[in-house]
Amino acid sequence: MLRFILHRLLVMVPTLLVVSMLIFIVINLPPGDYLSNQIAELRATGQEAGLAKAEFLRHEYSLDRPLPEQYLVWIGVWPGPNGFHGLLQGELGWSFEFNKPVVDVVGETLWFTVILNLAAVLFVYLVSFPLGSLAAIRANSWVDYLAAAVGYIGLATPNFLLALILLYYGQKWLGLPIGGLVDAKYEDQPLSWAKAGSVLEHLIVPTIVIGLSGTAAMVRRLRANLLDELGKPYVVTAKAKGVPPLRRLTRYPLRMALNPFVSDIGSLLPSLVSGSVLISVVLSLPTIGPALLEALRAQDIFLSGFILMFISLLVLVGMLVSDIALALLDPRIRLGKARKAQS
Repeated sequence: MLRFILHRLLVMVPTLLVVSMLIFIVINLPPGDYLSNQIAELRATGQEAGLAKAEFLRHEYSLDRPLPEQYLVWIGVWPGPNGFHGLLQGELGWSFEFNKPVVDVVGETLWFTVILNLAAVLFVYLVSFPLGSLAAIRANSWVDYLAAAVGYIGLATPNFLLALILLYYGQKWLGLPIGGLVDAKYEDQPLSWAKAGSVLEHLIVPTIVIGLSGTAAMVRRLRANLLDELGKPYVVTAKAKGVPPLRRLTRYPLRMALNPFVSDIGSLLPSLVSGSVLISVVLSLPTIGPALLEALRAQDIFLSGFILMFISLLVLVGMLVSDIALALLDPRIRLGKARKAQS
């Protein structure tokens, strides 16, 4: 198992490298950049002081060099004006739009983003697992119809519309807070039980909004997988031999049906992260979503590049967790990978 995990970790390194290349190419596809546009505007208006500062920043962050060299300096494998000073050295760059270091722009928003998406993943699995299992066991019953209704609502309702509906009725009927992920009085205070409780209260609406569409898809998928397993001859034979219903369900059918259910963690995270960007804007959440939109709009390459790299890392971590969970759930996967590595 340790060899399997180490192999997956080693695969993540070249994957991140390729992803970083693609990200850097894509964010540089539009003509110009933030400083080039600013320099052109300052020259047109004759503001020499601002022009000198923009030219200094352009040289300081190697934006006056060829594109491949800019990428190598950004990664930290090529010396810039200050030597090796890139992502590998922990230097995230400068946000030209917010006029401060990238690390100061993202700050706590990284942790809020991780917490929000982790809560959404837990919501998806904690709701879809029992609901999908019951829908398969009680096929064509009111439980199955309820699961189908949740699925249709989750897939058909736009996230931003659901967010507005839950905000209004959640605040009106339950007194749930509107906007943000913590009460204003706790923003500058250290972590405490009161602050943690405030964060959990603020997470209720965004977690449901972000996770509902993923829950709907997972419920339908688990139902279909489990129904297929329950109809196989070995289950019919076990029933004929008098095996108790609970043992007959959990011994093999449920475990086999969970394989694709667990493997979807890797594909679920990208959809949740991309969905949380729009929801963060609608609900005024202090995540990296609004900062990413603003950075892309302004062609703030260092801020947008780091945020996209961070999101990619979250996806790869999700896929790693999915692979480990699959290997623990089904030893055939782990043994198959080990034999393939040895050959």
